[in-house]
Amino acid sequence: MNKNILDKAVEIVNINSVQGNDFKGQFCTLSLIDEKGYPTTSVLTPSKSDGINWLTFATTLDGNRAKRVTNCNRSSVCFAAAEYCINLVGEIEVITSSDVKREMWYDSLSQHFSGPEDSSYCVLKFKTKRYKLYIDDDSLTGTLC
Repeated sequence: MNKNILDKAVEIVNINSVQGNDFKGQFCTLSLIDEKGYPTTSVLTPSKSDGINWLTFATTLDGNRAKRVTNCNRSSVCFAAAEYCINLVGEIEVITSSDVKREMWYDSLSQHFSGPEDSSYCVLKFKTKRYKLYIDDDSLTGTLC
């Protein structure tokens, strides 16, 4: 039963990330700690994911998200719909590597950036430490290494 819940969570996260073959164009929430120590939440689309292990997001290097991550790397991500709620808690980092930026680039980012080499474009990489999954009336709590 637990493996079934975990497998469903991995599928949900992957199809709600841009790289997903069945991408649904849905969003998740990303919560970060602001400069005054309060939680803030943004709604955005993950660029890529490895199930619940890690997710990446595109953002601006000089924007609030990148600044908040630099100040405090603790964060959480939530995917929710009527039939599921996937809560992930972990750590996040700002990545400016050209190789990673090219790898995480997708076409609709051109509405915000001139290309993967744009100096204002960066990638946030979230790595899950623990999770709480509710899927189809079943639940599972666990930790990842």
